[in-house]
Amino acid sequence: MCRSIRPLRGRAAPPATTGDVSDAARQYVRKIAATRAPAARDAAAFDAAITEIAAATSRLLAALGAPPVAGPPTPPDQWPARPPRRARPSTPIPVEPDA
Repeated sequence: MCRSIRPLRGRAAPPATTGDVSDAARQYVRKIAATRAPAARDAAAFDAAITEIAAATSRLLAALGAPPVAGPPTPPDQWPARPPRRARPSTPIPVEPDA
């Protein structure tokens, strides 16, 4: 999944807002559609997909015990810090013996 999508639920996270849910849905639709903004003829389908995904996300968060609260998106400076990324183990490069 896209690494730039932040989790909307977590131990130290502030509760997700309806703005956060809508922004996440928009980012997901942009990723799937491979476009930042749809053509005029596709705008209705793009907006409908965002609405449906936001509704499904809200239902999921509510079922997990963390329903979104009404409000604008959470400013990035209030997002919880991301855990440090784990280093990938290095793979030794095979060396062929001299013949």
